[in-house]
Amino acid sequence: MQPGDAPFSLMSQMQESSEQKQLPVDPYHLGVSGYLVEVIHGTAVMMGLALLWSLEAVRNVFFRLLDRWNIRSRPPRKVSAFPPGQPRRRKAV
Repeated sequence: MQPGDAPFSLMSQMQESSEQKQLPVDPYHLGVSGYLVEVIHGTAVMMGLALLWSLEAVRNVFFRLLDRWNIRSRPPRKVSAFPPGQPRRRKAV
């Protein structure tokens, strides 16, 4: 550390280089069975996302139709953790 430098400066530790060295690409050989597994997995993911998208589209159409017909949602029920009336008798154990 030179006099006048900040005590916690990282400039002295950093190396000046214009470009980082890139590691060579090492491809992994899958083989036929590995390739088929990857294709089936990708197809299954694609079909699952398509199913979710189609269900969301049907849901949107359904609720827009209810809005167009001006059908209100059911009124909220009044629920309580302590229902009215006398509490039940409990047997002593």
